Amino acid sequence: MRVLITGGSGFVGQALCPLLKEAGHRPMVASRSPERARTLLPSGTDIRRSALDFVDTPPDAIVNLAGEPIAGKRWSDAQKERLVDSRLETTHELVRLCEQLSHTGDAPHVLVSASAMGYYGDQEEHEVDEDTAPHDEFAHRLCRRWEEAAQGVTEFGTRLAILRIGLVLDAHGGTLQKMLPAFRLGLGGRLGHGEQFMPWVHRHDLVRMIAFLLEHDEQQGAFNGSAPHPVTNAEFTRQLAQHLKRPALMPVPSKVLEVMLGEMSRLLLTGADMRPRRLEQAGFEFDYPTLDKALDDIIGAA
Repeated sequence: MRVLITGGSGFVGQALCPLLKEAGHRPMVASRSPERARTLLPSGTDIRRSALDFVDTPPDAIVNLAGEPIAGKRWSDAQKERLVDSRLETTHELVRLCEQLSHTGDAPHVLVSASAMGYYGDQEEHEVDEDTAPHDEFAHRLCRRWEEAAQGVTEFGTRLAILRIGLVLDAHGGTLQKMLPAFRLGLGGRLGHGEQFMPWVHRHDLVRMIAFLLEHDEQQGAFNGSAPHPVTNAEFTRQLAQHLKRPALMPVPSKVLEVMLGEMSRLLLTGADMRPRRLEQAGFEFDYPTLDKALDDIIGAA
């Protein structure tokens, strides 16, 4: 398949493109920085500035990963607007591409579009699957609008799979890149009370999920993109420190995070016991189902 990827030079895209190429697919990437993308992606990847630039080379499938990092900056009103716009603009562009290609019968067969665990908002200790009612807060509204924008492709016969992604773990990027320096120095610790759940997924399994959803024509709708065994922040902290052979005796009080980060602190102080029910029912098997196994792989490679 010819697979068009937005956000292809990001942390997830850098692992997805080689996987697709090895499987015999042809990755095509829309990037606002083509020269930088060429240094990060496999040779031969077709890289252009805009998804609409691929009208003359119709993709069979699309993976939508683009969006400004949600934890990159404090959530001012202007930053909230940027977070929403960065996702909606790219997704609307993909809908326009599908519409244009539908006129010649070349609309992509499938769009796998990213969303996030934030769709559910704070769920406290409740187990969460794809049917769980969300808690209304900014993260939920952001993800809901992102998912609603992607629905437009279905008008043109394109199958839509939404992947609500948990915290992505791997060496040299993602969540762990920010955590490891402090933990390696023995300065890590739980955040707040530590009882909030952290749905996580090894990057290796996440890109396998995306490939699975691309290739299984019967799979559509929303899927939770996380490992089957989420852990609390306190347990995550304990296991990470154990794998690094360091103490983790420096908890960060909730009030400190709230003062430092404002509303964005909710990303760290709340969570959801999110389970990948629909993926497991569809037959997807995890190579890294437990945090212990994932950290064994990642810490050794870091």
